[in-house]
Parts: sequence; structure tokens; C-alpha cells
Amino acid sequence: MKVLHVITGLGVGGAEQQLRLLLRHLPYDPDVVTLTNPGSVARAILRDGGRVRNLGMAGNRDLAALPRLTRLISRGHYDVVHTHLYRACLYGRLAARLAGVRTVVATEHSLGEAHIEGRPLGPGVRGLYLASERLGTTTVAVSATIARRLSRWGVPERRIHVVPNGIDAAQFAFSPHARDRVRRQLGLPPGEFAVGAVGRLAAGKRFRVLVEAMAKLPDVWLVFAGSGEQEQPLRALAEQLGVAGRVVFAGECAQDGPADHRPTLPGVLSAVDCLASPSDEEAFGLAVVEGLAAGLPVAYVTCPAIDDLPPGSAPGALRTGRTAAAFSDVLRELQQTGPTRHPVPDAVRRYCVTTTSAQLVRVYEAAAARTPLPRRPYGPTPDSAPGATPGSASGSATIPTVPTNISEKEESR
Repeated sequence: MKVLHVITGLGVGGAEQQLRLLLRHLPYDPDVVTLTNPGSVARAILRDGGRVRNLGMAGNRDLAALPRLTRLISRGHYDVVHTHLYRACLYGRLAARLAGVRTVVATEHSLGEAHIEGRPLGPGVRGLYLASERLGTTTVAVSATIARRLSRWGVPERRIHVVPNGIDAAQFAFSPHARDRVRRQLGLPPGEFAVGAVGRLAAGKRFRVLVEAMAKLPDVWLVFAGSGEQEQPLRALAEQLGVAGRVVFAGECAQDGPADHRPTLPGVLSAVDCLASPSDEEAFGLAVVEGLAAGLPVAYVTCPAIDDLPPGSAPGALRTGRTAAAFSDVLRELQQTGPTRHPVPDAVRRYCVTTTSAQLVRVYEAAAARTPLPRRPYGPTPDSAPGATPGSASGSATIPTVPTNISEKEESR
């Protein structure tokens, strides 16, 4: 089977890192087209031995990209086209159909209640999404929470399949050597309690809540592992609140890379003493799972990867309120307890990348053969989880489930 992945961009981000990890475990040649921004994840895929082609798309309305992508798909004689992220799904599904590809799979990485990848879910965005979805064969949801949202939107349940994000837990195992090295690299004083925050510095992640919490935690440091348009506003807020000296911006942190360049994400998670995730609209919550894999206690607002599981699956995960006061309270308690590392919980093992990649292969095979997959209930919902916020979806619906070289040049135009 010949598979092409189409993604909006390949800078450091959850969906982008997830694609790279999947490519390492899928039994197909790693073949990727990025519509724009062939960033650090593109370079990492190239190092892994994959092929990345940059379509050079100028913007959301660059319609000239559609025939270029169609020709690329047609010349490649692909059996499956798999799209990732909103813009790539819009253009990739249509281009695949125009190229005559019968099996078109899309993964929904970032659908919230009110936003998709930071875009407000107005009638236009929603209408385009649903029109594009009808051109596909299968839509993969990274969590049962996302599957419920897709179903409420009107996506037929027979087309929705849950394949959760995967994680290589061993990669995040705590390392005392990395802890000492990265703390020196980041300028964290010995013995000081440090909070980690992982993700793109975007408004939807609500990282300003953590900066505000620092004002009430005079002996605590905050480390951001990520970059984005909110970096300067966060720096300004830290200055305004008088905590800038204790807020560290580590920049983009890949899952692996040269140790002398900037810290890797596993290195940062070894260096900090807990993880905080103030986002109140997550599709999966990969950063929370990565923190748990590193043995950290994690304070979070919402994380479908945890909330959709039975109670007790992640003892180190602490669901808290969405305000700065709520985070300052829970972080103060963790500081008073002192640095500790927990055993890797069952929740992390459920998301082993070898398992999730095998599930995705079965989705491809079933979609190509037009064979329906078994169905099961969505499972536990946020309403049934301890400490859940009100207003979450019910879990009465069901979804299909899955039993458990290279050129960096742009495509010629």
C-alpha cells in the first residue's frame, strides 16, 4: 500500500510531532507533502529517511496550490491519501479526489467546542469543514471526545474512527543527567521548584494563567517549552507582574536533536518538577501524557486522553480549575510536597505508539476495502470523571473502533 500524508505545515507542534512519530512505526515509505512551512519537523523527518515535499502555498486562499497538489498525488499513484490539520484537509481531500484516489483518510487533531486550530468555529469554517469531510472516506478522531464532537456536527458515525495519539514512553523516561544539564542550560537555580508548560504559545493554550499564578508563588520558576505569537505578550505580562526573572522561554523543543543546540522536550521534562496545562479546550492533551510518561505530577484543566479513561488510570494527573488562583493553589501544594517522580501510569501505556500505529493500519485497510469496523460505545465522558466541569457531552453514541529517498526541493510547478 502506498500512502501519502498531507499536512498544513511542519513546524514544531503536537500534530506535526505526532506525524513524525507515526511515520517511524507505519509499514510504509514515509512520504509527506507540507503545504507550507517546512520547519524543524520536516528536517527531522528527512533525517529519519523520509521524503518531504514543500508545496509552497502562499496562504489559505492560494487556489493555485490545488492543481499542483493534484498533479503530485496523481503522479505518485497513491493508494491512500491521509490529511492532517484544517487547511490540508480542505485542499488535500479535494486534490486526492481529483487525482482519482479512492481512499482518503483525515485525522482530526484539534477540534474544540468553539475553535479549530485557533480559528473561531463560525458558520463558514464549519460549513467548509463538513463539505470537505464528505469528500473523504474516513475521519480519524484522536480521542472519544473529538468523536463525540464530530458526531454532534453531523459527521456520520460510520465514518468516524478513534485512533488516539501515540507516545514513545521510553523517550520521556526521567534522566538525572539530563535534569542537571538542562537546568544549568535554562538557568534554573539548584533546589528551586520549577513548573513546565509545553505547547505552542497561542492564546487558546491560556498560558497567561500560569504567568499570573507565578505572582502568588514567589519561590517557583516557570519554563515554557514552545514558541508562538503569544511569546512577547507573555514576556510583557511577566515584566508587568514582576516575575520575569523566574519565567524561562526555552523555545521550540523537539523530541530529540543535538544536545548542544537547545534542550529537547524530554530534557525539559526531566528538568522541571511538575507540568501545568491551563488549556480548557484540548482535542487529546498530548503534553499531559508526555508529562506523565516523565513521571511528573500534572495539573490540568482538560485532557481527553485522561478524562475519557476510567477513574484511577492516571494517579499523577490532577484536574483543577481554570483560574490563576486555582493553579497557584495546586502548584503550591506540589511545591510543599517536594520534587517527586511517579511510576508511569496505565494511561500512558494505553497510548503506546506501536499500538496506535497498528490501529491506523487497520483503518487504512478497512477504508480501502470498504469494510466496516466493529463498533463500541464512546466510553467514559468528562461528565462521569471525578472533578469534571459541567456541560460536557454525554456518551450514549457509538463509534467504529479498531481492534487492539529524499529531496528538500519544492515540487516543480
